[in-house]
Amino acid sequence: MSTDSLDKPAFQQRSRANSALGSGTGSDSEAVRSDDRAPHFSSGAVFVSKDEASDASLTEKTAEHVPDNVLAEYSEDQVMQMGRAFAHKYNLPNEGDIFARAAALARRPEHYDHMTFLSEEERLACYDEIHHPWRVPKKLIAIICASAMGAAVQGMDETVINGANLIYPKKLGLGSKSVKDDFLEGLVNGAPYLCCAGFSCWLTDPLNNWLGRKKVIFVTCAISAITCFLQAFGPTGVPGWHYLFSFRFLLGLGIGPKSATVSVYLAECSTKKLRGIVCMNWQTFTAFGIMWGYVFSLIFYRVRDSLSWRLMLASALIPAVLVLFQIPFCPESPRWLMGKGRYLDAYESTCAIRSHRILACRDLFYQHVLLMEEESLDKPYLTRLREVFSVRRNRNAMLVAFICAFMQQFCAINVIAYYSSAIFLESGFTEISALAASLGFGLVNFFFAIPAFFMIDRFGRRFLLLNTFPWMGVFLLLTGFAFWIPGHKAQLGVVSMGIYIFSAIYSFGCGVVPFVVAGEVFPLYVRAIGASLFTIILWGFNFILSLTWPRMLHALKPQGAFGFYAAWNFIGWFLVYFLMPETKQLTLEELDEVFDVPLRERVAYQFRQLWPDFQTYVLRRRDVLREPPLDRHHRLAIKNAEWDDKAVVEQVEDVN
Repeated sequence: MSTDSLDKPAFQQRSRANSALGSGTGSDSEAVRSDDRAPHFSSGAVFVSKDEASDASLTEKTAEHVPDNVLAEYSEDQVMQMGRAFAHKYNLPNEGDIFARAAALARRPEHYDHMTFLSEEERLACYDEIHHPWRVPKKLIAIICASAMGAAVQGMDETVINGANLIYPKKLGLGSKSVKDDFLEGLVNGAPYLCCAGFSCWLTDPLNNWLGRKKVIFVTCAISAITCFLQAFGPTGVPGWHYLFSFRFLLGLGIGPKSATVSVYLAECSTKKLRGIVCMNWQTFTAFGIMWGYVFSLIFYRVRDSLSWRLMLASALIPAVLVLFQIPFCPESPRWLMGKGRYLDAYESTCAIRSHRILACRDLFYQHVLLMEEESLDKPYLTRLREVFSVRRNRNAMLVAFICAFMQQFCAINVIAYYSSAIFLESGFTEISALAASLGFGLVNFFFAIPAFFMIDRFGRRFLLLNTFPWMGVFLLLTGFAFWIPGHKAQLGVVSMGIYIFSAIYSFGCGVVPFVVAGEVFPLYVRAIGASLFTIILWGFNFILSLTWPRMLHALKPQGAFGFYAAWNFIGWFLVYFLMPETKQLTLEELDEVFDVPLRERVAYQFRQLWPDFQTYVLRRRDVLREPPLDRHHRLAIKNAEWDDKAVVEQVEDVN
């Protein structure tokens, strides 16, 4: 066989071999030439060898031991009957008995190569999903792009206020550096996040239930565009800070629900293989917005003082307007549509974001099975809110989300994002040089997030946090201690280096992980509530940082202020090590098993792993004895009356 065929899926190689054997006249050259076109299979073709058939039989017998799948304890015939019943009950198109085949595929998705009832085209789609995960439909790309611009709105606001900080306090009567003016400057800067934590994030769940994911994104981006314009063109003098505070507070109505919704929307639309990469889209393009905020700050700095800071603030409406033109053309989340009982719409939406109908039917069926297992979609809001804390599985997920939200703020990244120009001024830069140095921070923050695209689903969320927190603490200490260096140029160089390296490490660790985690750790029935609580925590601590940093910088000096946040990075490492499980490459619903482990059991297990981990990752030993993994991800078969009623299944078969 030609070496070219080694790049082909296994089932295509087998097909060519079987075709040659069946004809009796096939040759190697003919087999090689057939690589240039898609092979054709007849309905009666045999695709597996005797050894492979034996393997398939063995897999069939041991299906109940396959992890990560609630359908594992059903036979292939049973799940095919369940697929037919599902299509019949919800009046879904079932040409060629596709839902029966999709249900069998959902039971053993990695074993598509042994499923002779799948066509070659269907198996090729399964192969591409695993081996070429970025071969996705344009509609999924559209969702990713619209969500990216939604994230850029927040990023731009963070840094256009950074540039405006050099000008507007003096124009609005807040430039005396007194305790009161420091407090008011922090209050104005943090106003959107005060609104997020105190009001707007609490609207996330009711808005999502009422409008759906993409309409919430549309409405919040419209609010962001309007308030970005209005905040920029108020009066000067002492009354001006009241006006600026008011519209920046209203800007929080656009930031809060959107920040909670985008991650959930991305998580619900992406495939399991791409979920980590797609969900980190939020933080990556927040960094993109941060970078462009610095660019616009530099562009408008040379404009006369009375107008420059206003143009800086108004420029943040640009990505919001772009989203308004993008999001109407994106499909709604299939999981949200199923939660509303709109199964035909969910089917059409899933088909739009999957590369083949068999994959769409498989995902739709499997999501429905798992949603039926939850049996909690119709619970009242207050009941679901209470169960976030009263149900162990949800409580553990909330703890992990809290750690990620808290540490993303107290690692000190947003102190630098909001006040980097002031920090560089403190170390001796001129205003224009401080803005240019801040642009360097923005560039580093964005471009060093790119490696995480290749790491987050390969190495995992927990791995990235554990390997970045200690180094972030080290370089924050370096930045703070650099203010003791005598000599202007040496101090400037070390401060800049410390901030840039800190930003680079943050970008592929704590920068991208929290919003990925927030979008995936909660079960569907509390997902919107969990995501909104995550953003409430995130923006609440964001506001605290914005409010307290100007005073902290003057009271503790840079050395003490940076040292304070460096200590939190070291604390964050211990929180993640003992309390956070790994979540990579599990379906959203399969994470139930991971988070149902008692917290005491997890902490005790991690204490026992301290010495083995030290030997493995510090001493680099390979012969370390370890306990079995704590999370086996094995779940019992679903318990739902819909699947227990075999009479219903038989009746459906008779109808068909």
